[in-house]
Amino acid sequence: MSDELTHLDGAGRAQMVDVSAKPAMHRRALAEGFFCAQESTLDRVMVGDLPKGEVLAVARVAGISAAKACDRLIPLAHSLRLDQVAVHFERSASDRLRVWAEAVAIGPTGVEMEALTAVSVACLTLYDMTKGVDRQLQLQDIRLISKEKTPVAEV
Repeated sequence: MSDELTHLDGAGRAQMVDVSAKPAMHRRALAEGFFCAQESTLDRVMVGDLPKGEVLAVARVAGISAAKACDRLIPLAHSLRLDQVAVHFERSASDRLRVWAEAVAIGPTGVEMEALTAVSVACLTLYDMTKGVDRQLQLQDIRLISKEKTPVAEV
């Protein structure tokens, strides 16, 4: 891994990295985070019994939409044509909901920011939609799990 800061020019000014000479690759990234709430709150989230409606459906769409808007949210992120974004939820403990997202694209740059953005906004949406019934909400451990790139000819 290089220690070179590619988002800075020779004078130390922020710049968008030039990826025009890089070959298109099949790229995949997986990210996760945890939405933590009282057990009773998560029980209601899982069955869709909250005043704001089906929280998981709204959070899924919010995460997908956010991944598609990543270049407008992260200043130096490249605009990408995403081939797939998926957002999933699974209860990992009585008071924890694992939120994970996968982003896939063919292009010259990775999709980890898109996957991380999907998880972050899905978690924020869960927070927004449950804050009226639970004052102990937390978002935890948002991180990149994996990223892959494969030459397009091998896919």
